[in-house]
Amino acid sequence: MTAYWITTYKAVHDPDKVAAYATLAGPALTAAGGRFLVRGVPEATFEKGEATRTVVVEFPSVEVAVAAHDSEAYQEALRALDGGADRDMRVVPGA
Repeated sequence: MTAYWITTYKAVHDPDKVAAYATLAGPALTAAGGRFLVRGVPEATFEKGEATRTVVVEFPSVEVAVAAHDSEAYQEALRALDGGADRDMRVVPGA
């Protein structure tokens, strides 16, 4: 079953660290089987929506998404981020 890795950026403390993270994270997640569907700030929000940067990556399964997170390549990206942003990350199975 398809799974979606969803990340929202609650706060950015160091844009340079976020850029370094993105340089490493994109290729790491793509190599692990991910396909980026969404990257950006919402054009519209409703109810209690927040205008925060959101990233959605599609994976073949929850297991593949979790393995991508745990991979050495992605862990290197997290080390580059090093507190540069506060994020909410989750993996949600597709319907």
